[in-house]
Amino acid sequence: MFRGANSVNLDSKGRITIPMRYREQLHTLSAGNVVCTIDIHQPCLLLYPLPEWERIERKLANLSSMNPAERRIQRLLLGHAIEGQLDSAGRVLLTAPLRTHATLNKQIMLVGQYNKFEIWDEHAWYHQVKQDIEAEQHAQGVLSERLQDLSL
Repeated sequence: MFRGANSVNLDSKGRITIPMRYREQLHTLSAGNVVCTIDIHQPCLLLYPLPEWERIERKLANLSSMNPAERRIQRLLLGHAIEGQLDSAGRVLLTAPLRTHATLNKQIMLVGQYNKFEIWDEHAWYHQVKQDIEAEQHAQGVLSERLQDLSL
């Protein structure tokens, strides 16, 4: 699937160009159809091939709109979800509300996360990486059960 951190530019119309190495895969998986929404825990965006997003959407639809916490998650993720398609140049439009959430400027990081991409402002991405490394160094071996079983 998708892996690696890629520096890309946001153009004046709010579009990013997906690197060539991912385009064929996106066309195979989803005919170039993607969905972008906000990340509710980080100042970044999440970009999914349409079939991956549809799996998440089904899970969100099963949440109760009567439960305030579940309704908030639905409102945030579904309310910001924008469907798009890669154009002939491999570009996808990020709407103004999405760009505002992630405080995107010209320099963007497109970060592969197996079944999706995270889209970060470049400075925010490097700051987050630094924080993550520092947090791991200070954790001093305190790992969840699932991380204890992970061998690299």
